[in-house]
Amino acid sequence: MGNTQTVIYYNPKCSKCRMTLELLKEKGSEPEIVEYLNDVPSKSKLKDILTQLGLSANQLLRKNEPAYQQAGLSEASTEDEIINAMAEHPILIERPIVVHDGKAAIGRPPEKVLEIL
Repeated sequence: MGNTQTVIYYNPKCSKCRMTLELLKEKGSEPEIVEYLNDVPSKSKLKDILTQLGLSANQLLRKNEPAYQQAGLSEASTEDEIINAMAEHPILIERPIVVHDGKAAIGRPPEKVLEIL
């Protein structure tokens, strides 16, 4: 697999993130680790990731986080409103996301990321 262009958007407090990172390492990958809560992806980067995932912003949104209410989001929120909220409150971004060679996957379950490697 090598380590060409593999990035994991990672939260060290998240068990799925830790399991996904461990799985990547077991498969011989040493991904770039982006702790997205500290190194928040830009709105354009979020749009790129959504395109790579083939998902809408709503599908990548963690609706059970208190920040969902704080950001004033609802089922009626637009794509841009959700992306703006994710850039302002990165805890709203589902995790972990692995990006590899122009493709992306969410590690839920962690084995799901193997599909893009």
